[in-house]
Amino acid sequence: MTRRCIALLGGSFDPVHNAHVALANYFAKLLFPDELRIIPAGNPWQKQPLHASAEHRVAMLRLAFGGFSMPVSIDSQELLRHGPSYTVDTLRAIRTEVGPETSLMMLVGADQLQRLHTWHGWRELFDLAHVCAASRPGFGLDAMDLAPEVAHEVARRSATPDQIRATPHGLMFFAANLAIDVSSTQIRTALHSGDQPVSLIPPGVLDYIKQHHLYRN
Repeated sequence: MTRRCIALLGGSFDPVHNAHVALANYFAKLLFPDELRIIPAGNPWQKQPLHASAEHRVAMLRLAFGGFSMPVSIDSQELLRHGPSYTVDTLRAIRTEVGPETSLMMLVGADQLQRLHTWHGWRELFDLAHVCAASRPGFGLDAMDLAPEVAHEVARRSATPDQIRATPHGLMFFAANLAIDVSSTQIRTALHSGDQPVSLIPPGVLDYIKQHHLYRN
């Protein structure tokens, strides 16, 4: 039996930028998922209020991933959820939808992995999906860079891409050579100052931002 595999990429995407696309492309080539599902955050409880509306962020995601190498869908459940938006709740809903045998691969950057122990219900994430992390300049993936409880999970769950594809959840995979450093804060600051960060944002997204006068004072 061929197991269905879905890569999950969540985030505020305020705005979506080249590092988001690079992260998805990188794992697409390593893990060969059948589908990429993008999950824009509604009310991320660990971040400041969002700057662009849900409608604008979804429109920018469609532009950024319009020519992606595999089927892409946008999961709007967090945008429709009232109150704080917890990843574990989203994964529960997706697991119920796709069934127990589908391999779910949650894609994160090393900065998110370093904070994983602060996420609501973080240990339950492994009962629902795999955690696949990529390096980011300034954020390491070594045990010394992680909280002890996260490093413990890494030691017992580390797996190969084949193992990730062959099982539905519970494993971890690290990709240590993705060296692209872009942040949404950096882009918003540039746009606020009147700069055009053309090397940081997909061209269609930058055009959309200018057309709709986003991230301006």
